[in-house]
Amino acid sequence: MSKPAVFNWSGGKDSALALHHTLAQKEYEICYLLTTVNTDFNRIAMHGVREALLLEQVSSLKISLIQVRLPEMSDMEIYERETTSRLEKLKAEGIYHSIFGDIFLADLKIYRETQLKKIGMIAVFPLWKRDSLELVKEFIALGYKTIIVCVKDGLQDFCGRIIDQSFLDDLPKDVDPCGENGEFHTFVFDGPIFSEPINFTLGEMVFKTFPNPNQSNIPVGYWYIDLIGIAK
Repeated sequence: MSKPAVFNWSGGKDSALALHHTLAQKEYEICYLLTTVNTDFNRIAMHGVREALLLEQVSSLKISLIQVRLPEMSDMEIYERETTSRLEKLKAEGIYHSIFGDIFLADLKIYRETQLKKIGMIAVFPLWKRDSLELVKEFIALGYKTIIVCVKDGLQDFCGRIIDQSFLDDLPKDVDPCGENGEFHTFVFDGPIFSEPINFTLGEMVFKTFPNPNQSNIPVGYWYIDLIGIAK
């Protein structure tokens, strides 16, 4: 019998590939997708994708969505409080497993495992320690389509590009092919787990800065390309 689980959905390629393998292996039954949304702008946190496009993804995936809604500059205390509150309700429904698309960031894995252990839940990582280049090539070969929606400053020429072999050929050698170090984020708009593609057009590109997580006084800059849904 499959174990009930919640899947942490960012809307990006690693989430999609992790969900692809989870659904194929059938060890877990995905009862809900869980996504953090910026409540000030109604966009997926960090990725900057409009909530309306997230809802189209969810509709195409045919899995119920739970949103953790956070203010623009929320701190870890707020994040942990809101996330824990949602997860405790899921645990009360009999859900004890929480699935992530992380690949190799050990500190993040330990953090997730520790936070979940506090409330008696277990973290699951279907893609853990797989080679990044192998993963992105598998993603492309499976027929998934994804667009770069957010990049670190200096990589803005890649913002708005589709991930394909040409993208991989152009990517600087010091950038992880999956953007696992936070170099870029994506929005998946088609692939085997979707019942229909998500249609959109490109909007304006904007630059935003955030406090440096390494306690530096120099802020971290990101470029965002807006995706605007097209009415069916």
